[in-house]
Amino acid sequence: MSVRPNILVIGGSYFVGRVFVEKLLALNRYNIYALNRGTVPMRLEGVKQLRCDRSDGEALRKVVPDVPWQAVVDFCAYTPQDIETTMQALCDHQLAQYIYISTATVYEPSSRQPIDESGATLCASQPHLGPAADYGFQKRLAELAVIAQCDRRGIPYTLVRPTFIFGKYNYAPRESYFFEQILKCNPVVIPDREPPARFSFVSVWDVAFIVADCIGNPAAYGEVFNASGDEELSYPALVDCFKEVTGIDFTVKKLSIAEIETQRIPLPFPLDEDLLYSGRHSRQVLNYCYIPFKKAMQETYRLYRLGLGLDG
Repeated sequence: MSVRPNILVIGGSYFVGRVFVEKLLALNRYNIYALNRGTVPMRLEGVKQLRCDRSDGEALRKVVPDVPWQAVVDFCAYTPQDIETTMQALCDHQLAQYIYISTATVYEPSSRQPIDESGATLCASQPHLGPAADYGFQKRLAELAVIAQCDRRGIPYTLVRPTFIFGKYNYAPRESYFFEQILKCNPVVIPDREPPARFSFVSVWDVAFIVADCIGNPAAYGEVFNASGDEELSYPALVDCFKEVTGIDFTVKKLSIAEIETQRIPLPFPLDEDLLYSGRHSRQVLNYCYIPFKKAMQETYRLYRLGLGLDG
């Protein structure tokens, strides 16, 4: 009888991490451990939950079993200190691979788009982003910490950089913002800009599947992958998609960017800049086929309605 490999998922109770854990359960080939603070209990049969604040290195050493790990999959490191604390706590453990879920926000703004994995990355924080000024830069520093720690120990690493994520369990007011406006019969506001800003999306299922494809895959060792769907979207394109998936011919109201900002309308995507990323490398190396945007959004809307109790 073969012994199942062990996977340590750091995070796993929210959004992408949870969909990833569900994907591993469906594969039925791993022993799954999910480490998080336990504020949202997993309650998933087949998953061993480890309760711990990852910033507490001593507690981390005590709670993580000393077993061989096929992969550590890290969904919730936001600073290099998060990585260093984790790697120090696991210094005596046998690790075969460290997979870090980063973000496409680590890239420097560029006029050459779509941005691929060779794009320049941030060298400093971005004060113009306000509360999010440090997010992308700290995630880049966390990437560098992964590379340094893994190189020091001879552990293969893989970095995954998703763009805007939508889908099951999304707690960010992205697609749900529009669904709410549509179901309340409110006009959907979009920027009156020509040409419209374009941006890339990726479904939560794609991110989970790509990460699963990287586990124990030598082709993924030492690699960086953008997780980005094939389509280039814009606010007008989103409107067309939402009308199709909801079956509702809602009213669209175009406002200038200045009016949108003055009225503090919380549109979740860029108003006046392109943010396009290439998922070509993941398609080529992992032979991955992204779910078409409309198909993934149809499933997202179905789940949204279920969550509201609108469908049986």
